[in-house]
Amino acid sequence: MTKILLVCAAGMSTSLLVNKMQDHAKVIGEEIEIFALPISECSSVADKVDVVLLGPQVRYQKSQVEAIVPNHVPIEVINMRDYGTMNGKAVLERAFVLLNKS
Repeated sequence: MTKILLVCAAGMSTSLLVNKMQDHAKVIGEEIEIFALPISECSSVADKVDVVLLGPQVRYQKSQVEAIVPNHVPIEVINMRDYGTMNGKAVLERAFVLLNKS
């Protein structure tokens, strides 16, 4: 099963986005585990995820996340517009693109 980690500050708005992404995954028939954690907890799951997406509010911590997550795992900052509009479909589809690149 594909596992997607969203890295956030506190997790409030990112949890909403996780729900929207899970809703889209159900619509397209994909079985995916999506969860959000603050950067302080990333190391506990870093070796168990397939892609990491950072909320725009923590983009400045990307290098910190890259130091924690294995090199083969794609890491990207979520598009600010998609994050702001809670466009779970667009964010999930971008995660799929990143997974196909690796």
